[in-house]
Amino acid sequence: MIAVRIEKELEDRLTELARKTGRTKSYYIREALNQFLEDREDYLLGLAVLEQNEEYLPIAKVRKELGLDN
Repeated sequence: MIAVRIEKELEDRLTELARKTGRTKSYYIREALNQFLEDREDYLLGLAVLEQNEEYLPIAKVRKELGLDN
């Protein structure tokens, strides 16, 4: 289990959302954390690829080679 302190205003917004939707505050916290981690992982994996300094093809060239320039 993890305990997190948040500002009163943020907690109030979360409480109100949970009340209006019939979901728990924990549900929304899990959803937000999952989304953040997915986005962060994608970003960091992309950076790792860019840092490898490997040759890359511009999208226009890839589209042309695949015959997608119709």
